Amino acid sequence: MVNIDDLKLPPHHLEAEKWVLSTVLIDNEVMYILEWMALEPKDFYQKEHELIFAALLALWADRKTIDVITLSDQLGKGDDLDIVWWVDYLYEIASFAITASVAHEYGKIVKEKAVLRNILTTCQKISGDCYDQEHVPTLLERIEKRIFDLTQVNLSDSLMHIKDVLNSRIEEYMELVDNPWKLEEGKVNTKYTDLDNVLWGFQPWQLIILAARPSMGKTAFVLNVMINAAIQEKKTLAMFSLEMGNEQLVDRILCTVSWTPMHKITKWLLDDQDFSNLGEAMEKLSSADMYLDDAWAVTLNELRSKLRRLKIEKGKLDLVVIDYLQLMSAGGSKFAGNRVQEVSELSRWLKELARELKVPIVALSQLSRAVESRPDKRPMLSDLRESWSIEQDADSVLMLYREDYYDPYTDKKWLANIFVRKNRNGPVGEVELQFVKEYMKFFNVETEDA
Repeated sequence: MVNIDDLKLPPHHLEAEKWVLSTVLIDNEVMYILEWMALEPKDFYQKEHELIFAALLALWADRKTIDVITLSDQLGKGDDLDIVWWVDYLYEIASFAITASVAHEYGKIVKEKAVLRNILTTCQKISGDCYDQEHVPTLLERIEKRIFDLTQVNLSDSLMHIKDVLNSRIEEYMELVDNPWKLEEGKVNTKYTDLDNVLWGFQPWQLIILAARPSMGKTAFVLNVMINAAIQEKKTLAMFSLEMGNEQLVDRILCTVSWTPMHKITKWLLDDQDFSNLGEAMEKLSSADMYLDDAWAVTLNELRSKLRRLKIEKGKLDLVVIDYLQLMSAGGSKFAGNRVQEVSELSRWLKELARELKVPIVALSQLSRAVESRPDKRPMLSDLRESWSIEQDADSVLMLYREDYYDPYTDKKWLANIFVRKNRNGPVGEVELQFVKEYMKFFNVETEDA
């Protein structure tokens, strides 16, 4: 007689399935994460959960708000509402999760259990094939195909024949010949002539690292780039500041745009002319598509979700800035005590995000103290702090250096150097800019404005 304890159910985790469904009802943006994971209705073990997730996908595809009411209405269209015990079960699901921040972890559990069930199913089919006692070569070929089909789970079709890629590129080349203006599409120019000539602007899919020692002016420089792009080129930008609040950033931006000395804004020593200049700057900036976020505890998934939402709402996203890399956290306990590994994961993740969103990401980075111990203080790639993988993952590495930071009596008091230490698609070199610290402003060298 078979004991009930000897019967084993296929691998599954009902609590994880309920948690995943619940997180979508808490925050609809979780669907972005589940889409990225390629989670499908058939990955859910319980039939009710499979039907609910299919309804969630349908609502998401139609860009409708997802809640218990819209979900029950969607299920009702396919006569599936009776199967999930009417609306009571949906309310139970909605109140199951406490937070949506761990949706990725529970989604991963659901996906892994589905893969295990697929392995069991494949093994059972192979076992049945053996009992059929077919011709051995035919049987081995069928088994090989079953194993191959199993290993294709979760794999994207990324392998392409070079002929297909060439045909696609030829079409793009011809399009550019007919419409040369498209060369500038998606690109963000810094408006610093020599730097743009070296980098050819910031390109979509690129991860650009801007590194310097503290107080060298890297935040000021990236704000200048953002101001140029937002006001002159009408680009849509987002900046995540983990070091300064939005108010401090706005003060710096106003200082640069209005030509009002920073110390006068900080100490509120403003005269009538200053107020007039600030008013004009505010009017100019109010129409700029520049978005700031100073949430210091933002997770990687929240960052991705915010950027995706912004791109959908605005219809475009041209540049993302993160200030700065070493203040970010990958989250979780697997990196406990290993900061180098965590920063490596962060730089790799940012590179993947740039490719996914097709937008350049500029991440500011600190340099190690090794710079201070050398007679020549000009930074090198080896000075990147906490991770060699930053250099590996980045498409471009820019390093900011000011001689007057170390020598206040230098005759190059207003000079700032941008060293292009890595440039995946072009030359490396050195670019000179003028920096007026009082206004946090960078200029092309020897320009009329400067």
